[in-house]
Amino acid sequence: MDDDTTILFGLPGVAVRDVRRVDSARVVHVVTDDVGASACPDCGVFSTKVRQRRTTNPKDIGYGEEPLTVTWHKTQYGCQERLCPRKAFTECTAEIPAGARATGRLRRAAGNAVAAGASVAAAVRQHGLSWPIVHTAFVAKADAELLEPLPVRVLGIDETRRGRPRWRQDPDTGQWVRMDMFETNFFDLDGDGGLLGQAGGRTKQTVIEWLDERGQAWKERVQIVAIDPSATYRSAIQEALPHALIVADHFHLVLLANKAVTAVRQRVVRETCGRRGRATDPIWAGRRRLLRGRQSLSDKSYAAMLTGLIDNDATNQILATWIAKEQLRELFATVRTGGQRHDIAHRLDCFYSWCAGAGADIPELQRLAKTIDAWWPQILAFLQTGITNAKTEGGNHLIKDAARVAFGFRNLDNQRRRVRWACTRRQRLAVTG
Repeated sequence: MDDDTTILFGLPGVAVRDVRRVDSARVVHVVTDDVGASACPDCGVFSTKVRQRRTTNPKDIGYGEEPLTVTWHKTQYGCQERLCPRKAFTECTAEIPAGARATGRLRRAAGNAVAAGASVAAAVRQHGLSWPIVHTAFVAKADAELLEPLPVRVLGIDETRRGRPRWRQDPDTGQWVRMDMFETNFFDLDGDGGLLGQAGGRTKQTVIEWLDERGQAWKERVQIVAIDPSATYRSAIQEALPHALIVADHFHLVLLANKAVTAVRQRVVRETCGRRGRATDPIWAGRRRLLRGRQSLSDKSYAAMLTGLIDNDATNQILATWIAKEQLRELFATVRTGGQRHDIAHRLDCFYSWCAGAGADIPELQRLAKTIDAWWPQILAFLQTGITNAKTEGGNHLIKDAARVAFGFRNLDNQRRRVRWACTRRQRLAVTG
């Protein structure tokens, strides 16, 4: 049937017989409109032997503001093939298979809602289905589109914590030990692959095993790997991808410099005042200015910061550490001018000279200088390529958002599926675009 109501209803395999209003709700009565529905599902022989008439009420997508109920009038046939073991069968269609209590398009809509970022529980409330049905619909969609990751040129590696920290009491010592569960994340930083996969833990062996599972040809395609300053990840990459160039993310190195400034400020206050900083202390009141870059400070704020440090820090250690932090930022800023070797050498010499001179008696600054020296090959790679781990950090944010939306995960497979979907831009645009 191709009448207007059937076309508007739009459910393949059935035709609308009539629509009635019952108790402020609409009831759509449909009949089977599929020639294959009278064929036995076992032997395929068409039957004309009607045994009885039946009605079912499969759930379907809502239409309009008023409730909508579907009543399907279908026929039960008796199989007329003598050798067929099935004696009877009832009409079914691809959209409403045998035993289904919901239409296929309703299940797909629920799966798409989860794919668009809703929690399974929210999709359950929206579509009136059970949790297992909605989850199964999303799994079917995700597994069909989340294929084996393709080879990438630039790989990003970072870790995120899975769930909340837990504490376990050591049976021998009786001490409580913090147990953190981490996932190592692998991102495509050069293409649109997004999150390529996750591996449990953040050890060297975890990274090596995940890369080995991809195969030798996959590993040979990787040319650059961006990581945070992690000796564990660096060692793993040097072993698994000896040909790849390792790039250190400069954001975390600036973060280390800011932490050095904070540590010096706290130590100087404790040594000078014999206590923690207070709101009445000028140094404590201006602590946030110390963590900002010079270019983000107005002349007034910059002058106030310098005056506060000169007048209230007789050791000048806080100011010396802040200057070293700014020199390090200027070193990283050379990437914007093309990473010229002479410019890099000049900025690096200024940083080391300051740490060896004005910062010679500042242990926090000495540790920062040693860290820069230990990671210099990877820092130089950043200055020459301009590649950062920013895309990986953005993916980490999406990973945490997916866990918050789901109110946490109990099943690791479910978590990795949902997380990878959320972090794969190509799939997310197909649903929401």
